[in-house]
Amino acid sequence: MLKLPTEFINSICNCPGFEEAAFTEAHQTSSPTSIRINPFKPTTLNFNLNTPVPWNKNGFYLEERPNFTYDVLFQAGCYYVQEAGSMFIEHALTSCVDFNKTLLAFDVCASPGGKSTLLNSLLNSNSALVANEIIKQRSEVLAQNLSKWGTCNVVVTNNDPSSYSEINDVFDIILVDAPCSGSGLFGKQHDAVDEWSLDNVNLCSQRQKRILSDIIGTLKQGGTLVYSTCSYSPSENEEIADWLISEFGLTTVQIPTEKNWGIVETTSEKQKAFGYRFYPDKTKSEGFFCSVFKKPGALDSHHQVRKSKYEAFSIIKPKEKELFTNWIKNIDDHIITKFKDDYLLTNQTTLDFINKFSNLYYKKVGTTIGSLIKNEVIPHHDLAWSIHHSNSIQTIECNQEQAIQFLKKELQTIEGNKGWNLMSHKNFGIGWIKHLGSRFNNYLPNEFRILK
Repeated sequence: MLKLPTEFINSICNCPGFEEAAFTEAHQTSSPTSIRINPFKPTTLNFNLNTPVPWNKNGFYLEERPNFTYDVLFQAGCYYVQEAGSMFIEHALTSCVDFNKTLLAFDVCASPGGKSTLLNSLLNSNSALVANEIIKQRSEVLAQNLSKWGTCNVVVTNNDPSSYSEINDVFDIILVDAPCSGSGLFGKQHDAVDEWSLDNVNLCSQRQKRILSDIIGTLKQGGTLVYSTCSYSPSENEEIADWLISEFGLTTVQIPTEKNWGIVETTSEKQKAFGYRFYPDKTKSEGFFCSVFKKPGALDSHHQVRKSKYEAFSIIKPKEKELFTNWIKNIDDHIITKFKDDYLLTNQTTLDFINKFSNLYYKKVGTTIGSLIKNEVIPHHDLAWSIHHSNSIQTIECNQEQAIQFLKKELQTIEGNKGWNLMSHKNFGIGWIKHLGSRFNNYLPNEFRILK
């Protein structure tokens, strides 16, 4: 039996909606498994989707947890495994943001990428997402998951939030899913119970304020800030909401919810800021908290980041662009730029941002198409995952067994035309081979190889 710390229970016993007996009992059962469909890669999945997540149109609960590693559609980025409560961010944003506009969004603490892929799904093709992660190894995971999602209007940076402190009035949307004490994860991470302490809660609260202080100036007038944690502690939630309003003059946003969802709406003690609490005994989710704010003022009707005089990334010349015509779908709808030896597919909003703020460390910019050697395109793995690769590319359609063998780099034989071939399963790319006639080379990067 999982025993929750007495000090923890005492610290949240006065929170609205908290019922100790039901809350404790809910932690004795396993957490539900939920996934979110990639709307850019619609397909029929290998399990039943009979139970939708009520606050997310692409979210579904699974009856049992499958082995995702061996699901080729998971490897192809057709869905993301995500906790149901955190999917509420989509409902929160669509309730108060016009996504028909060209927007620049910022996910500050983005790894591993669940909320980034969610936010990216809401943006139109002219908009862009900047996803940041301070830890290098985690930023690599973030970049991988966003590449799998398949769009080219994404930037991944690997910076401390303080690197953004001198950037002003740029983002239309900011999401801060802040590092926290993690009490909302007790149901699935039992080790977190032993690690919990009031001292850690206080440290997390201080860290949350520092992060928010560093990035709040980047939010445009009229822009939207979403703050969330996987903690139950008021000092990491409602008290932070009070602080945001008193310190920066933000206004609170009330989000409409349905009674049968089981979400508890709260108001903070001092500023009456709206917050939304998820308890495992009331919602089919783990612990989660979310609060939404607006920065006073009018949002610009047209998004524009003024260009810098120095452009680290420049648009390639038309003759060079022609070399990629057979590789990119609707190529004239996109921008191709070059950085070192790599050619990158992106859009104008992304290009303007990276040229304006070239001092940031960029882990990923758009979709990497590949490189050129004597005018021959050498395709990058990103392009295999992309929704933008051309249908005219030579393709080998794999069955489940062939696809797994390819992903394990154990595929011995396969028929295909000479030259570059996209390995595909149910019409979704999973990597590249180069057929040499009697044999072929598997170009799947080792870091994406299935090892089990």
